[in-house]
Amino acid sequence: MELDNLIEFKSLPEIKEKLKDYGFLKTFAEGDIILNENAFIKAIPIVTRGNIKVMRTDEDGREILLYYIKAGESCIMSFLGGIHNDTSKVKAVAEEPTEILFIPIDKVTLLIKEYPEWLDYIFRLYHKRFEELLEVVNAVAFTKMDERLLNFIKKKCELTNAHTLYITHEQLANELGTARVVVSRLLKQMEENKLVILGRNKIHLIE
Repeated sequence: MELDNLIEFKSLPEIKEKLKDYGFLKTFAEGDIILNENAFIKAIPIVTRGNIKVMRTDEDGREILLYYIKAGESCIMSFLGGIHNDTSKVKAVAEEPTEILFIPIDKVTLLIKEYPEWLDYIFRLYHKRFEELLEVVNAVAFTKMDERLLNFIKKKCELTNAHTLYITHEQLANELGTARVVVSRLLKQMEENKLVILGRNKIHLIE
């Protein structure tokens, strides 16, 4: 279990040991649902390996990507929902084989009392997620879909440290909250402009 990137402060070794003592590990395969909307939150997740995508779904089943949770990070929405005994407002899905350390809510509040640095970690996560959500709002409101699509592909490549994405047009459409035909048309234009190379269920980003 890797927690080296979790927190950066003097009490790191002690808190890491506390997290290991308090938490329990679970592994998920790519595509596994880690948390569903409207589910009660009994523990907050800390990703120790892999990536999670956090999404919002409307009444018609359409989804839009909000942000990713990488190794060393947690989900601030789970934290807020858990301490207020509320249900989840988002869906979390494993983007790849993922290992998560779950910290029970009662232990989370205990850590806040014992270690002010832990609360600082939570606030820094909150700040980062807030900025990411603002980016989503700005993209939806002010950015054309072709720019959103290209930015999404670049971000996805950066996340996976690769230049080729193995993803369907339908999956792209779902994560961007648009129609598959729109994505297919824009990808074809990008290929004509030599920005990407398209294959069967894969997209290669040209540097």
